[in-house]
Amino acid sequence: MAQITLPKNSKIDKAAGKTYKAPAGAKNVRVFKIYRYDPDTGANPRVDTYEVDMDTCGPMVLDALIKIKNEIDATLTFRRSCREGICGSCAMNIDGTNTLACLKGCGDVKGEVKVYPLPHMPVVKDLVPDLTHFYAQYASIEPWLKTDSPAPSRERLQSEEDRAKLDGLYECILCACCTTSCPSYWWNGDRYLGPAVLMAAYRWLVDSRDEATGERLDQLEDPFKLYRCHTILNCSRTCPKDLNPAKAIAETKKMLVERKG
Repeated sequence: MAQITLPKNSKIDKAAGKTYKAPAGAKNVRVFKIYRYDPDTGANPRVDTYEVDMDTCGPMVLDALIKIKNEIDATLTFRRSCREGICGSCAMNIDGTNTLACLKGCGDVKGEVKVYPLPHMPVVKDLVPDLTHFYAQYASIEPWLKTDSPAPSRERLQSEEDRAKLDGLYECILCACCTTSCPSYWWNGDRYLGPAVLMAAYRWLVDSRDEATGERLDQLEDPFKLYRCHTILNCSRTCPKDLNPAKAIAETKKMLVERKG
C-alpha cells in the first residue's frame, strides 16, 4: 500500500506560534496571523499572531508588515520595494488570495488578516519564496527582441495598431501571483512554464518588430511547456494588475494551430 508523507518542515506547528499583544490603550486593533519559517532552526513553520494598533498604521497590509517589523518583531522577513504595485516584490498570499501587500487594503479583509508566502514555492524565510526556478523559466523564453535584419539608424518603427497588440501584456511585473495560483503549475512546475512566463512569451510572439516567431513557437510546442494549461483561469482571477494570462495562453495555442493549417 502506498504511503504519502508531507515534505520535511512543511507541516505547521500550531503549538509553536507566538502572540504579540497590542499596546495598552489601543482602541483600533487588527489581528494579523503571519506565517513564520526559518530553515536555519530546523523547526517546522508556525503562525505568529500580531495585534496592531491601526490608528498608528497605514491602510495597506504592507504598511502593517513594515510596522510589525519596525516596532514589534524585527525578525519578520519579507520582500518589498516600490510600494506602488510596480516592482512585484511584496507578492504574497493574503486572506487566501495571491496579491501584492502594497495594493491590498487592511479594510478589504474581514476579521483576522492571514498572511502566507506564495503557495507551492520553496520558502527562503517567512514570507520570502525562492523564485530561482521561476526566473530561470522566464529567461528560457529569451524575452528580448530578436531580429536578423540590419539595425536601423534610429528606432524600429511600429504602427499604432501593432503597438496596441502589446497592451495587457507588457504591464506584467513578474510578481508570480498568477503562476503560484495555478494547480497545473503546482504539479508540473518543473516542466510547465506557467501563466506569467507564457504571457511574456506571447508578448514577443505578437510584437511586429520581432523576427523569430517561428523559432519561438517551436520552443513552446511541447506537451508540458504550454499544453499543461487547462484553462482553470485562477491566473486571470488573481492578477493584481488585472491582466489576462489565460487569454495570452489561448492565443498562443491558436497561433500553433493556425501555422499547421
